[in-house]
Amino acid sequence: MWLDRREESKVHAEDARTPSDVDYSRVIHSASFRRLQGKTQILNLGDSDFYRTRLTHSLEVAQIAGGLAKQLAQSFPDHPATAHLPDRAMIHAIACSHDLGHPPFGHGGEVALNYCMHGAGGFEGNGQSLRILSRLESFSAKNGANLTRRSLLGLLKYPVPYSRAQNSALRPKLSDSPATLKLIDTHASTPPKCYLDSEQDVVDWVLAPLSADARAAFCETGPLEPGKHRKSLHKSFDCSIMDLADDIAYGVHDFEDAIALSLLTRTEFATYVRPEDCADFLDWLKASRPEDFSGDVYSQMLDGLFGDRNTRKRFISRFVNYFITAVQYTELPEFNEPLLRYRASLPAARRPVLKALKDLVFDVVIKSPNVQQLEFKGQQMVVSVFEALCSDPERLLPRDHQELYATSAGDLRVICDYVAGMTDAALLKTYERLFAPRMGSVFDRL
Repeated sequence: MWLDRREESKVHAEDARTPSDVDYSRVIHSASFRRLQGKTQILNLGDSDFYRTRLTHSLEVAQIAGGLAKQLAQSFPDHPATAHLPDRAMIHAIACSHDLGHPPFGHGGEVALNYCMHGAGGFEGNGQSLRILSRLESFSAKNGANLTRRSLLGLLKYPVPYSRAQNSALRPKLSDSPATLKLIDTHASTPPKCYLDSEQDVVDWVLAPLSADARAAFCETGPLEPGKHRKSLHKSFDCSIMDLADDIAYGVHDFEDAIALSLLTRTEFATYVRPEDCADFLDWLKASRPEDFSGDVYSQMLDGLFGDRNTRKRFISRFVNYFITAVQYTELPEFNEPLLRYRASLPAARRPVLKALKDLVFDVVIKSPNVQQLEFKGQQMVVSVFEALCSDPERLLPRDHQELYATSAGDLRVICDYVAGMTDAALLKTYERLFAPRMGSVFDRL
């Protein structure tokens, strides 16, 4: 049931791989996965060859997710949830595919495409990941990578459609500011966390093994708050492991990049990650390595993080180990299906330091003018390229996408898929070919 595929595929008798192995191989051999090497994680590509891209981030999420699953099995061998843990290939497949749908130039590109698709179904990166694997990849005739039902369930991070998650008061639009430039209203144009309505049949198939009541409960949303979109309330067991791994990678590894590239200072760290925020971590350090830590452990941590790269890497590893070894099960008794009933979570004592690290990265790095100016520029280029292609798709789209566009009777989703799939460099190159004098050649590969 959970290992079924939408499109029946022939299994060769000599193939020793499990269905999870096949899913993992299809993800890492996909064109979408390779393109992640050319997509922004936080910092702009080309500034350095050290920091994370979407590809290296996804690999780290997969490694952490595998560690979380293994830790749960070791820590709770007799817990009923342990029998339902995903195997290593399955959780790696889910984790490696969680960012496939993110467009060029990070969040700015996502907001830009959602603005471009207003009135045409919108755009959201997580929803695009599901679309890629269920429709756009080339491993089957009509069902994309044709992954198992369980892998797609693990990827369904927000089980609510765009049309229901969207706050009608937050419609993508241009800014009301008096600027002469056409500027996107970022708040109004930020998409809800959801799947795309165009994939409703895929979601219906994924959730088919559940009872009608369980499906309805799983797809519930929280109350609508002023100025916000509706939020989904639930995710599957496998998705909770992936999501926790993603939080750890974002909070710890992106923080490591920021220190290594001198994008945040010791003072800024101390402002966001106070001794009381990381008290449990400091106690854990003293208990696990009493020979190395005593006295003012907080200052020792700062010295290590902002010292040389060797001491920094050791502290980064300690943070990751601190989170992984504490993972526990949370149970939702209203669900009978084990893949919905159980989730992975951190104990309350270990959440403050992770939240503080994530807030630090967001406020000091992501929201810094250095990053925001480049995101702004990328956003404008995404809109310009999208609108140019829409103006005359039969002339400007690559030939294979022209055929798709014609077959779809002019569905803008085809153009959106094309732009969303571009790397940062491909989008920049296309922009220059279309708009920059003296740039571009007929010999350029599109």
